Amino acid sequence: MINFRPSESRTSSTTSSAVTAEKAFSFISKGWREVKDSTEADLQLMKDRAKSFKNLASSFDREFENFLTSASRSTFPVTAISNSSSLSPAEIDFVKKLQPKLSEFRRAYSSPDFSKRVLEKWSPRAKIRIDLSAIRNAIVSEVEEVDGRDRYRRTTVRDFSWEWKGDADEGQLSRNWEPIRALKTRLRELEQKSSSSEIIEGLKNSELVEKVKSSLKAICKEPEYSKEVPPLDFQELLACLVRQSGPFLDHLGVKRDLSDKIVESLCSKKKNQLLLRSFPTGEASILEGENINDELDIRIASVLQSTGHHYEGGLWDDFTKRDSDGRRHVAIVTTASLPWMTGTAVNPLFRAAYLAKTEKQSVTLLVPWLTRTDQELVYPNNITFGSPEEQEVYIRSWLKERVGFNADFKISFYPGKFQKERRSIIPAGDTSQFISSKDADIAILEEPEHLNWYHHGKRWTDKFNHVVGVVHTNYLEYIKREKNGALQAFFVKHINNWVTRAYCDKVLRLSAATQDLPKSVICNVHGVNPKFLEIGERMAADKEEGGEQKFSKGAYFLGKMVWAKGYRELIDLLAKQKQDLNGFKLDVYGNGEDAHEVQNAAKSLELNVNFMKGRDHADDLLHGYKVFVNPSVSDVLCTATAEALAMGKFVVCADHPSNDFFRSFPNCLTYKTPEEFVNKINEAMSRDPHPLTPEERYNLSWEAATQRFMEYSELDKILNTSTSESDKVNGIVRKSKSVPNLTSVVDGGLAFAHYCLTGNEFLRQCTGAVPGTRDYSKQHCKDLHLLPPHVENPIYGL
Repeated sequence: MINFRPSESRTSSTTSSAVTAEKAFSFISKGWREVKDSTEADLQLMKDRAKSFKNLASSFDREFENFLTSASRSTFPVTAISNSSSLSPAEIDFVKKLQPKLSEFRRAYSSPDFSKRVLEKWSPRAKIRIDLSAIRNAIVSEVEEVDGRDRYRRTTVRDFSWEWKGDADEGQLSRNWEPIRALKTRLRELEQKSSSSEIIEGLKNSELVEKVKSSLKAICKEPEYSKEVPPLDFQELLACLVRQSGPFLDHLGVKRDLSDKIVESLCSKKKNQLLLRSFPTGEASILEGENINDELDIRIASVLQSTGHHYEGGLWDDFTKRDSDGRRHVAIVTTASLPWMTGTAVNPLFRAAYLAKTEKQSVTLLVPWLTRTDQELVYPNNITFGSPEEQEVYIRSWLKERVGFNADFKISFYPGKFQKERRSIIPAGDTSQFISSKDADIAILEEPEHLNWYHHGKRWTDKFNHVVGVVHTNYLEYIKREKNGALQAFFVKHINNWVTRAYCDKVLRLSAATQDLPKSVICNVHGVNPKFLEIGERMAADKEEGGEQKFSKGAYFLGKMVWAKGYRELIDLLAKQKQDLNGFKLDVYGNGEDAHEVQNAAKSLELNVNFMKGRDHADDLLHGYKVFVNPSVSDVLCTATAEALAMGKFVVCADHPSNDFFRSFPNCLTYKTPEEFVNKINEAMSRDPHPLTPEERYNLSWEAATQRFMEYSELDKILNTSTSESDKVNGIVRKSKSVPNLTSVVDGGLAFAHYCLTGNEFLRQCTGAVPGTRDYSKQHCKDLHLLPPHVENPIYGL
């Protein structure tokens, strides 16, 4: 213990010295850091002062030169002042001598490297020491005029400066500031001279002052747009209400044309006032060509704009979705799939292939997946698939054989259930959930009414930025043929209006044979399988080589053998005109549920008809026929008719809206009466058809159909236009989101009501839904690797 204490004392002393040294070093370091930070801050402040002074000098130079230029143009001060007896020549000479000094000042201090040269002289160097008492001498005092007297205000910074030693010469700095001193001296002299009442009176009477006053008035003139925009009057409000209540009035039976006429009559008296109220006279003439609806929209937008209202989007608004390479997403949803050879299985497949061919957008085709039991009922030749991957391979192989290129698009499946009574596939569950949110950009609904009859899920227009519906089928025509068809057709008509308005932004109808749906336009957006065009080209080439086309067979009809596909009309025509068609023989190709009844009816009437098993229209066995007969009036746009025309054959069809697209082809022969039917048959059998021209061949192709689809669905504008694009054109207010839209509110209400009704299983079955289709089945979960519905959409509290 005795030996330990001295050692402990020495250790404690050593530790204390180390701590003291560390504190001293920390204090010195902290002091240097503060000096360094303060120096950097003062350097930055001096730099800002130098730039500010440069800008002030340049501004003063420009203003003074404008003063002298205006004075010379208005003969002041040389002419105007020389005419006044109160001004002396010395004062005039002063103004003339002042201009060269200003020019010298501008050349010295308006150059781009002025700040750089000043900072180079003031920047710290190795031979510079800090002097905390001399910085104020480097700050120039600012002169302010108050009540006619000069008042000097000194601007200060931190009390330190840079003092030059060695190479730095203080006289050099003073020489650089010589123009500033001369300018201050001249300014004081000018202020003393300007105190005389004679010069002030001369300025008041000079033309220069009048020009300055007029310029200031022009600058401060109130713009015409700042005038208050008057509010909407009663007629304008009523016209807006009638126009946006179109969906509700349509359900009440009020035609769209009548609503438009009401709006036009309300606005016609104010047509000129609508523009004059909101725009100046010069710009109002620009909009003279606008229709009433556009003028009313512009009027509403201008009133809203005057109130400062601006709508940036709602809760469900989404941004434009693009791939990593900048492409937009297009999802095509259809109600059937290969190997079921129906229009809604084939045409959407071709549409996906040719949209993907352009490589401007990525494409996904969403088709129904049927369980094995349903596949056996639907698919021909006992074809079944054990997994979606197997069916996808079949679909891609079939497509490649016909288009001749590898189509780069994605194929997805959603659960579906086959309904025997309607011979159609009904979606099971929420179909929209099978398109991921990141890909939910543009949706194309093939048969939108069919897809949404029992749709119980998210609203398409809420999930997607733009939704286009393509109507394939005239359901009302089929329903009218059933028992109590008129009553059923009445309800179906309004249900179709309901769902298409609630779930679509745009609807394309293939022909006027379809129901007139809201938001719809008529355009044939279907093309022909390229193989049929190749057959037509070969037939034309054979005619050029041999001088004539060789058709070894007469007339034929091809179609699914059900009464609704034209077989009823065909049997009636052949029976009524049996005598006039003596010797005419018709071959019929088809399979279907009504095949036995159709064949028995033809046999009982002793018609000259030969029934054969259904074949693909491109089969070699059908190339030799010259005339295709199609009396159907239930089709919307018969694909077989387009294929026959593409192969260079005659087509004899009814004068019906479904055939309007084909009328322009010379080989299409239409009839209105049974007598005309006989005449057209005889005409077609007596001569050869015309070869297709390049233009006619292109109009039948899928390239042309895709171009028409992009145009009429407005996808060409949507795909090439950014969502952030301004809603103003040439400075004129256009229709935009700031205009309240009652139609969207009505559509949202219809969608919500439909969602509530389709969620009740009892109501679904009362309206004809397949039991259990509100959610997909356990077999669908197994085949598509889905979570059970109660796990995917749990109901809490049960």
